[in-house]
Amino acid sequence: MRTIRYYEEQGLVTPSSRTAGGFRLYTDADVARLMLVKRMKPLEFSIDDMRDLLGVLDALEAGGTVQAQREMLLDRLRMYREAADARVRALQEQLQTAEGFAADLRREIGRQRRLAEPGR
Repeated sequence: MRTIRYYEEQGLVTPSSRTAGGFRLYTDADVARLMLVKRMKPLEFSIDDMRDLLGVLDALEAGGTVQAQREMLLDRLRMYREAADARVRALQEQLQTAEGFAADLRREIGRQRRLAEPGR
């Protein structure tokens, strides 16, 4: 709940309405925005990046832009996709390194067990 309020303070999401008791109400579109932000966070996109990407998506969705503006927005969207792809590749490399390290440790544990067997 605190995270959602933080994102609201940062201008990333705004509740569509509130109940009489003041509880925030979010539409499916609001939840989709939150999910996008949630997916960007572990990829280490900044709040400014998140805000910018949401602005790009909002502008594309709103339409009414001239073709040159639309192409510029699509270029920015592609930039975010490329950045996400690069971060995914880096995480995959990090995962491979971690898996290799874990495999080394498993082998060492097995080797140490064999050395500790009676009769060795």
